[in-house]
Amino acid sequence: MSSHPRTIAFLLGGLALLGPLSVDAYLPAFDNIRSSLHTGTQQVQFTLSAYLFSFAAMSLWHGALADALGRRKVILASLVVFGAASLGSALAPDIGWLTAFRTLQGVAAGAGTVVGRAMVRDLYEGTQAARMLALVSMIFSLSPALAPVLGGWIVTAFQWRAIFAFLSAYTVLLLWYCYRHLPETLPAAQRQPLQAAGMLRSYLAVFRSVDFQRGSAAIAFNFGGLFLFVAAAPAIVGRHLGLGASQFGWQFIPMVGGIFLGSYAAGRLAEKLSLRGQIAAGYAILLAATVANVAYHAAFPPSLPWSVMPIFFYGFGMSLASPGLTLMVLDLFPNTRGVAASMQSFSMVMLAAAVTAVLAPALEHSMLALAAGQMLLALAGLLAWAPTLRRQPAAA
Repeated sequence: MSSHPRTIAFLLGGLALLGPLSVDAYLPAFDNIRSSLHTGTQQVQFTLSAYLFSFAAMSLWHGALADALGRRKVILASLVVFGAASLGSALAPDIGWLTAFRTLQGVAAGAGTVVGRAMVRDLYEGTQAARMLALVSMIFSLSPALAPVLGGWIVTAFQWRAIFAFLSAYTVLLLWYCYRHLPETLPAAQRQPLQAAGMLRSYLAVFRSVDFQRGSAAIAFNFGGLFLFVAAAPAIVGRHLGLGASQFGWQFIPMVGGIFLGSYAAGRLAEKLSLRGQIAAGYAILLAATVANVAYHAAFPPSLPWSVMPIFFYGFGMSLASPGLTLMVLDLFPNTRGVAASMQSFSMVMLAAAVTAVLAPALEHSMLALAAGQMLLALAGLLAWAPTLRRQPAAA
């Protein structure tokens, strides 16, 4: 099996796409789902919340299972479950069944992201690991731009069920490719026994680490600020900007452009700027974007392109800071990186679920309120990370 860096990057990027594809692709179909299944807007919104909560809960276990059973087995099994759940979603007869299958999707979708980060750290060190994470992030960043546009086209040409049929087909293709090309990166001698007492000790060790909690919180708050605009996308695009289901690209293309270019910059700067320097530069950019967003919407009504430009710079800054923050977190526990990656992913997705269920519905009535919410989340991330400066080395 090939372990060429580019092959690994594209495989891990393709696996990481499952999560955002499951969210972004069906956002334009909310109205179609509501009318097709004769249900309410809140019930459709709950299918997203249920997916995110199950994603977060299972993220705690993907890493531990991968530390015990090996990376490859966990990823292949998760793809089988995700493909079956996607097909079930496409055939769901009512909102209850759709919610159940979306929950099952969430159970499996996080394996690629969680286990993928552990695989990067299995294979690479230092700046090479940072560059690989940045490359995976560049591939991952395609989803937020392409998925809503693709979902809008599919729901316009067919119906919402075709979106989940597409996800099922994509998963089958990815399963075949991973079966042929994905290597096992954790030798049997280095695996941790799948025992309740040992797992509990590993989780407690990670949980008790103040630096881990701060680094994970910083990543979660940064992502929460971005995800606030993902969760509120139907209101932003339809209500505030007056656009249709096929025009979600107006919001998501600038978002993904910032994520893509920020990831590219992080990879290019890996050998020239310390991880600490990259994180600081990322925060400077994303915080400046939130200030500009609040200032504009305090003075002017929502309009194109001004209402979507700040999200480009927010995505750029977040992606510039992300590899350094992720490596900082994983390197705290070199013998149980799977567990560390699981808990980091859990905190990130749980906050995203809370943003979807609580914060987005509370703030989506106003672009100014959304901009202010994003600024507060970004500030929370900065406050979480800043105290670790005195304890963290300048480079990995």
